Amino acid sequence: MASKKREIQLQAAINNQSLWEEMLQNKGLTVIDVYQAWCGPCKAMQTLFRKLKNELNEDEILHFAVAEADSIVTLQPFRDKCEPVFLFSVNGKIVAKIKGANAPLVSQKIITLINEERKIAAGEMVRPQYHEIVFVDSDSEDAGEASYESVDQLYSIAIIKPNAVIARKVQEIKEKIIDAEFVIEAEDKKLLTEEQVRYFYSRRADQPDFEDFVSFMTSGLSYILVVSQGKEKQPSWDESESNSETESKEPWDDHQETAKSLGMKQKRESFQEYLERQQISQFCDAEENISNTKFIDVFIPHFKKIKGIKLEKILALLRPALFNERKEDVLNIIQDEGFKILMQRQIVLSEEEAKTLCMEYENKDYFGNLIENMTSGPSLALVLVRENGLGHWKQLIGPSTVEEAKEYLPDRVGLKSGEEKPSFK
Repeated sequence: MASKKREIQLQAAINNQSLWEEMLQNKGLTVIDVYQAWCGPCKAMQTLFRKLKNELNEDEILHFAVAEADSIVTLQPFRDKCEPVFLFSVNGKIVAKIKGANAPLVSQKIITLINEERKIAAGEMVRPQYHEIVFVDSDSEDAGEASYESVDQLYSIAIIKPNAVIARKVQEIKEKIIDAEFVIEAEDKKLLTEEQVRYFYSRRADQPDFEDFVSFMTSGLSYILVVSQGKEKQPSWDESESNSETESKEPWDDHQETAKSLGMKQKRESFQEYLERQQISQFCDAEENISNTKFIDVFIPHFKKIKGIKLEKILALLRPALFNERKEDVLNIIQDEGFKILMQRQIVLSEEEAKTLCMEYENKDYFGNLIENMTSGPSLALVLVRENGLGHWKQLIGPSTVEEAKEYLPDRVGLKSGEEKPSFK
């Protein structure tokens, strides 16, 4: 009897429209388990809810409820469905929905929304403009999701472990992934929850040291990467042949001709195989061939929306003086402006390379000094990505000549020819 009483206290029972409307008056977050009368609420999630309620200790802004779809008009679209549905109401507005008893995803959503409420209460952030979830027939919605996920696109999720993050190997690992023509579609740096670790590494759960491994993976920050294969490099069969008929053939030439005649394609190694060959797998674990974005959402929420944003890659260069004097400041500014640094590499430009890069300034009086500056020491080449990347980059660096500056900053005085020299490219 006592156990039944605790369950009632944990989740308020909503079984008519009037109680539903009353529940929407709750302050803060209410997590609603929508169920059918014939199968009842999802008992498997109650342990998680009780754990979160105790750990978060936010009785004023965290509430749980069970709502019977058959008895509530608003929940009519969820009737006659056997899959559990969890709704998230913030101050009476349904802002999120998760289908299925996906404990890591539900847990992450609760923690995220509660943290937002805490920051709002402390004046650290403004309340987001949530888009309220519109309830539609589940079959129609499933068809929509299926059409999205039926796209011939498979992803891999890579987790760079805390020890690799501490050892500052993240950039090296990312560069190797990109060099191999894999594409990093999304990334995030976060402290993994215990639920996320158990979810990702469920295949290892029967190993004797699994609990120690879970403790290790939750002990510090990890990097999460969503990776796709990118465009496969095809062998160049149609390169022009040598004019010399007497030129001897290497064994590889015979192999190429045979392969060409048979229409053979070289098999590309998998992401996991590449990690192992590059000896990265000790720092980075991967789950391959993922087509279900709900799995990805456990680690990179709203991945669908991220994929829908047009991202542009740009190449930028910090010239030697800026690289030597203000490298960290500049990189922080770049990231604060929403750019992701996919790669960075220190290079020393030759005079010819500098002239090619600065060709637009070759008729300027300071061109010689500029080339001397550009070749005076190491520069930093950056591959950056951001929504509308090129446009935002141009806004960030501002005008590159006095003429542009006078138009761009008409009130600024004292512009000198020396100020025309670009620090970025």
